[in-house]
Amino acid sequence: MSVMTIKTFPLGGDLTINRLGFGAMRLAMGTFAGPARDPETGIAVLRRAVELGVNHIDTAGFYGRDAVWANDLIRRALTPYRDDLVLATKVGPLPGPHGVPIGHATAEQLRGLVEADLRALGLDRLDLVYLRAGGTTEPGGESIAERFAALAELRTEGLIRHLGVSNVDTSQLAEARSIAPVAAVQNRHTGLPPAAPEEAGIAHVPYFPLGGGVDGGPHHPERLASVAARLGATPAQVAIAALLATSPTALAIPGTGSLAHLEENLATDELTLTDEDLSELRGRRVGPGSP
Repeated sequence: MSVMTIKTFPLGGDLTINRLGFGAMRLAMGTFAGPARDPETGIAVLRRAVELGVNHIDTAGFYGRDAVWANDLIRRALTPYRDDLVLATKVGPLPGPHGVPIGHATAEQLRGLVEADLRALGLDRLDLVYLRAGGTTEPGGESIAERFAALAELRTEGLIRHLGVSNVDTSQLAEARSIAPVAAVQNRHTGLPPAAPEEAGIAHVPYFPLGGGVDGGPHHPERLASVAARLGATPAQVAIAALLATSPTALAIPGTGSLAHLEENLATDELTLTDEDLSELRGRRVGPGSP
């Protein structure tokens, strides 16, 4: 069975989720600096996503702007939640009054952020909580042990089912794994290589997934356009499919505040890339003498 035909992943070993999920960041706003979006549109997008088979939604307490917040939209749109729906959230950044993170929580502050997510989502336990390390900088350069241990304690108390880490390097991932099981790693698509979590059976969940999962990603739009034209698909669909083809542990969470873009993104589930397609996206050609 090829990577492309593997549609699900056993998150944490006990939660079967579809590898093509949904990221909630753009529900409330286009960017952190942008204006708030219409909440009714966000609710419609969420309901349609679940109708189309999404059962993994990635969110965070700091995804919001003014009076529109992703977690509130998720609760309003989807409660009572389906039994198979998995909600993943991130803690670490401290949300400012308008949605722009203004700092990072200490180990002592993480409990408050987790409890706030539980209240906003209307849950007694969060399926997956990532510790988001650093800000917009590259991963690494600091210990995450104290903060990850604080989340591990909340997992022991039953407030969290599984733990993840975000924006980390291989040393920080190893540090976290020495404290408690890590179910998922969420890095920028050009960050931690998929092989690192794959070897441990850990989900690899790149953010900004429309960058693709291939060398160069969005920096080679002509390659995406060429493959898309050949397949009768869109460049965005090819980028998502390429990411899913990198590893059976790779999960895609493309996000949007548009029903039309949602339908387009989720139609990727029917798209299969050949070895030739993937080689072209990487800037190589399959043929006699090719490596």
